[in-house]
Amino acid sequence: MKHLLLYGIISIFLSLFTLSVDDVVIGMKNGNASQVSRFFDNTVELTFPDKSNSYSKSQAELVLKDFFTTNGVKSFMVVQRGDNDNSPYCIGILQTKNGEFRTTFYLKQKGEKLLLQELRFEK
Repeated sequence: MKHLLLYGIISIFLSLFTLSVDDVVIGMKNGNASQVSRFFDNTVELTFPDKSNSYSKSQAELVLKDFFTTNGVKSFMVVQRGDNDNSPYCIGILQTKNGEFRTTFYLKQKGEKLLLQELRFEK
């Protein structure tokens, strides 16, 4: 009985990781800053080829929206997913009208939520 309970708890925990990562991936595929920002922590580290800064949640959404609009998102393809000390991450290729960006994002468990801590776009 204890094993079933433990298995159930672990399954729920892992599915939360998967759902959050998948939701961010869908937002990236759609170039939808609003959808991605639903998972932002209070402050988020955003890195672009020409700048890097820590932004408040609302500022980060505006900066990301501007990046998506300026570059015209075409698609996002996941290259690798993983988990580092219960903090999921995802690496992918963001295809835009201005070229490809290697994109990496990191989430961290905060209370009962997984929140996006860092988002990087590299040429």
